Amino acid sequence: MEAYEVLRDLAIIIFTAKFFGVLARKCKAPQVVGQIVAGLLIGPCVLGWVAPSDFITHMAEIGVVLLMFEVGLETDLKELVKTGPIALLIACAGVFIPLALGTLLYMGFYGFAPWGDEEFFRALFIGTIMTATSVSITVAALQELGKIKGKVGTTIVSAAIIDDVIGIIVLTFVIGFKSPDSHPGMVILKTIVFFFIAIVGGMVFFKIFLILDHRYPHTRRIPIVSLAFCFGLSYVAEKYFGIADITGAYIAGIVLCNLSDNTYIERKVDVSSYMLFGPMFFASIGLKTNFNAMDSTLFLFCICFVVVALLAKIIGCGLAAKLCRYNFSDSLKIGVGMMTRGEVALIVAQKGLAANLMTSDYFMAVILLILFSSIATPIILKFLYNKDDKLSPGSIN
Repeated sequence: MEAYEVLRDLAIIIFTAKFFGVLARKCKAPQVVGQIVAGLLIGPCVLGWVAPSDFITHMAEIGVVLLMFEVGLETDLKELVKTGPIALLIACAGVFIPLALGTLLYMGFYGFAPWGDEEFFRALFIGTIMTATSVSITVAALQELGKIKGKVGTTIVSAAIIDDVIGIIVLTFVIGFKSPDSHPGMVILKTIVFFFIAIVGGMVFFKIFLILDHRYPHTRRIPIVSLAFCFGLSYVAEKYFGIADITGAYIAGIVLCNLSDNTYIERKVDVSSYMLFGPMFFASIGLKTNFNAMDSTLFLFCICFVVVALLAKIIGCGLAAKLCRYNFSDSLKIGVGMMTRGEVALIVAQKGLAANLMTSDYFMAVILLILFSSIATPIILKFLYNKDDKLSPGSIN
C-alpha cells in the first residue's frame, strides 16, 4: 500500500464512522453502533472501499488503549475496592460457564472426545474463546449513557479486567496441555508479579505525578506525561507479562484517577480518542468481517456459537451478581455488559490458530460474535437503563 492511500482510508473511515454515529444517535441508538455498521459497509463485506491493514489494526489498538485509559481515569477508586470481591466472583462465573458450554457446543456438533484427544482440545479451545470479555464497547455505551461511574458500571469494568486475566490463564493452560513446551505455572507467576509491580510501582508513580501536578497544575505537560505512562505500562503488560495491553492502560488510569487534574487529563486524551482513534477502533470491527468462507454447516455452528456465547455470559455473570445481592435489573445489566467480545477474543483465536487448536474456518464464528455482541450490547443496555431510569444503577437489595 502506498503511503498516500492511508490518507484516503483515514478520510473514508473517519467521515463514515462519524456520519453513521450521528445517524445512530438520531435513531436513539449509541454512536458506537453506527461506527461499527460504518466499518461493515465500507469494508470487504459490502462495498470494499477500505481493506483491513496493519496500519488500521495498529490505529484501532491505540484507540482501545486510550479508551481504557480514560475509563481508569474516571474510575472511583473507593468504589472499585468495594466491588473487588464481587467483581472476582462475577468474573469467575463469567469464565467457567462459557468455558463449559462452549466445550459442550463443539462436542455436540462434532462428537464427544476423550481427554487427550485432538478433538477434545479443539472443543476446549472453543470454550476458551467464549471466556474472553471485551468491555471497551460496553464502556463506550455506559459513558454515553452517563452510567460509567455507578456501582454497576464499576462492577462491569472491574469484573472484565479480572475476567481478562483469568481468560489468559485458561488459554495458557489449554495450550500447555496440548504442547509440552508451555508452562502454565509461569503465566500465573507472571500475572502475580505484574499486579504486585503495578501496585507498588503505581504508588511510586502517583507520588511523582502529585509533585508534577502541584508544580505545573493544569498544564499540557501533565496529560502528555500521563499518556506516555499509559502507553509504557500497556507495553510492559503485554511484552513482559503476557497480559493484554488494555489491562495496563486501565491500571495506568487507576493510578492517576485521584489526581486533582484527572478530569483535565481525561479531557485532553478524549480529544484524540473521539476525533480519530475511537472511530478507527469501532470501524475496524466491521472492516474485519467477511462472509466468503461461509457454508451451511459453518453457518449453523456460527449461529449456535454466538447464541451460546452471549447467553453464557448473561447467565454466568448475571447469576453471580444476583448471588451478591444485586437486584434483578442490575444483575441483568451486569450480565449484558459482560457479554461483549472484541480484541481479546481475536487475540485468543489467533493464538489458537498458531497452536493448531482451531482452523481458519471457525475464525468466522469469532468475527460474527464480536460483531453481533458489539452491536447488540449497547442497544440492550440503553433499553434496560431507559426502562429502569428511576432506579439507581448501583442499588443493591
